[in-house]
Amino acid sequence: MTLVRVESFTVSLDGYGAGPGQDLDNPLGVGGKELHQWALPTRTFQQTLFGADGGTTGIDESFAAQGFKNVGAWILGRNMFSPVRGPWTDMTWKGWWGDNPPYHTQVFVLTHHARPPIQMEGGTTFHFVTGGIHEALDRARDAANGMDVRIGGGPNTIQQYLRTGLIDELHVAISPVLLGGGERLFEGIDVRALGYECVQFVASEKATHVVLRRQGHSAA
Repeated sequence: MTLVRVESFTVSLDGYGAGPGQDLDNPLGVGGKELHQWALPTRTFQQTLFGADGGTTGIDESFAAQGFKNVGAWILGRNMFSPVRGPWTDMTWKGWWGDNPPYHTQVFVLTHHARPPIQMEGGTTFHFVTGGIHEALDRARDAANGMDVRIGGGPNTIQQYLRTGLIDELHVAISPVLLGGGERLFEGIDVRALGYECVQFVASEKATHVVLRRQGHSAA
């Protein structure tokens, strides 16, 4: 059974999943990089993002590694792909990650502006979906071929899928930092009324990990 999952999405103590002023120099907003002090040193992120050996193990690594297991396709909001808003003015931009992005599968980017697919090294292909969240999910399910679909963010994209009850499981890491502004993950959303419940709650030295699951859906 294909599950729709959010993994390793980090929020601040005051609930922000991205800081204010997102731009080319601050893709996660001002102060946003501080959110991921738990994730970046892990073995999974060191290997996946930087191609480096080593990295930390333990609770944080377990959650980081779990996030990449059985993922057959990804969905991203446009902000996760590009700092540019509106029509695509720079067709040479191919994402934040260089020639070999960490996805290694089909990635469906939500946007209001069409653009041809971009095939990258390592098996990643970016597809630009103008028909909304349901079209993106239908295409991602087909591409996943029985594996899971991971919603990569940002906050607004996750909110859209939460409001429609399309996310089966959500792993949120709460980082001990304060951002003071930006985009709140659960802004205007009654997660409990939507049928989600906390099924796991674990703390490490750098984050508190919470797993929410929609009632009636068990992990694969």
